[in-house]
Order: sequence, then C-alpha cells, then structure tokens
Amino acid sequence: MLTSYESVGHKERKMKRMTMAIMPILACVALAGPVHSQTTDAQRAAVVTAAAYRVVPNVVYHVADGYEAKLDLYLPRGQREPVPALIQIHGGGWVGGTKEGNSLRFLPYLEMGWAVINIEYRLARVALAPAAVEDCLCALRWIIGNAEQYNIDASKLVLTGYSAGGHLALTTGLVPSSAGLDRQCPGNEPLEVAAIVNWYGITDVGDLLDGENMKSYAVEWMGSMPDRYEIAERVSPLSYVRQGLPPILTIHGDADPTVPYSHAVRLREALDEVGVANQLHTVPGGGHGNFSADQYQVAYEVIRGFLKEHGLR
Repeated sequence: MLTSYESVGHKERKMKRMTMAIMPILACVALAGPVHSQTTDAQRAAVVTAAAYRVVPNVVYHVADGYEAKLDLYLPRGQREPVPALIQIHGGGWVGGTKEGNSLRFLPYLEMGWAVINIEYRLARVALAPAAVEDCLCALRWIIGNAEQYNIDASKLVLTGYSAGGHLALTTGLVPSSAGLDRQCPGNEPLEVAAIVNWYGITDVGDLLDGENMKSYAVEWMGSMPDRYEIAERVSPLSYVRQGLPPILTIHGDADPTVPYSHAVRLREALDEVGVANQLHTVPGGGHGNFSADQYQVAYEVIRGFLKEHGLR
C-alpha cells in the first residue's frame, strides 16, 4: 500500500507526464500568441492545429519485467475517414531519453492532419537488448490491433525515430516474425508499415561494440552478455535487408560523431542491392541532429516529397 507521501508523489509524477504529453498542443497555442488583427498565417495555423487534436496520454501497450510500456496518442478531431499515422520512437542510445522529450519533433505531422503515436520502451537500466526491439514490435501490434478504435488507417502507418529511435524504427519495420522477437506481443496481426523515416539511426550494432567506432551507449545496452555479438547481429537492421521492405528515407549528417555516417551509407547500398525503394538525405556538415533551422526545413521538405512519392500524402 502506498503511504500518503508516496501517493502524492505518484500523483505528481503522473500529472507531470500528462502535462508533458500535451506539450505539443500547448506549444501550438504558445506559438500562436495573442489573436488580433495582425495575426499571421503561421499563428492561425498554430491555433487551428491546437484546436483540432485531442490527446490520449500514457496508454499501456505492453507489460514486461514489471515495466509498463506506454504510448501517447494525438488524434485529429472530427475525421470521418481513418487517417494516416506517424509512430515516433525517441532516441537516447537505448540507455536514456523519454517519449515526452521528443514530442515537439512531430509537429509537422500534426500540421498535415495525421494522427501521431509517441512511444516509450524499456531502457538498458530496466532490461538489456533485445528488450527495446521487442517493445517497439509490441507497440506496432497494439497500434494495428486498436487502429479502428482510434480512427487510424492501419495501411498508412509510418515509423520514425532519432538515433537509437531511428534504429528501433528500422527494426520495427524490417524484423520478420521468423526472428521471434514479437513472441511476447499479444495478438497475431501481421506487423506491416507503409514507410520508415530514419533520422541518423544505428544500422549495425556490432560495429559499435569494439574498434574505432566503439560507443559506450551500445556497450551498455549489450552489457557483458557472452553472446552479445550474436544479439547485436539479431537487432541490427542490416541483418534484415531483403526484397519487399517498405520504402525507407534516411536523414543523416556527414559529420555525425555519435552514429557514424557510414551506417547510413551502408544501409542505402544494401537496400539498393535488393531493389528496395529508399533515399538518403545527407545534411552537409551535420552532426548528431541539432541541425540548423534551414537544414531542418530542407529535411522536412524531403520528407513531404518522400511521403507524396509513396502515396502517403
């Protein structure tokens, strides 16, 4: 039983997470500023976007290791027909980050009238690899199984993520059921998506465990498991490149110090080899995200063109 002190703390944490979940909508209102005769088109658009959405925060989609994995839904109001949906996965090297921390990143999709599902997953301190990959597959199955309830078009689901989230977007869209990583996910819906937008995601986890590209976050995610290289291969997107995959757009800075740009190049080459539709947008001089406003504008123009090319706009 919770003490009164613990109960208050629990309620405060819950309220904080709910507040964070609605931050994108609050941001639209803030960006709009006071409404008066000089209101700009951008301000009007922000007001319209804020008013057009409802938020369903912290829905539990999966329970594992005593951890409740949750997602937030941002749903357009008054839509008679099912709408396309973006599934966003946060970054943080599989060891940090929160779904709320990246919530402003999907504002361009709200402006397009899409639904957005913002998901979290088990980090390394809760469970080592491949737990994060398993969770994201379970999130996709939950979304597909509940799409009708939330008026989401399950044939127009697009995965996106940043850094480790980009890796998880790729594995969620590429890992076949034969890999056995979705066995703990309730239901039997086929795990299919329409496209993937990968922001500087890891494509070869084993490459980051030793040698010149070794990264501490990857080492921490694998821990000291004796079969860590086998697991790294099992959770690497490059292990699952084959014909019939959804179209993939990768956005990556060629001066990224955290995820080697070579990961993006190798993914493009592998996809080209088997004839999978894909595109690599290179940000010249770009680091690990934190691009300039102009670079982000160009990137989102590329995204909109990519979505249109594949019948998603």
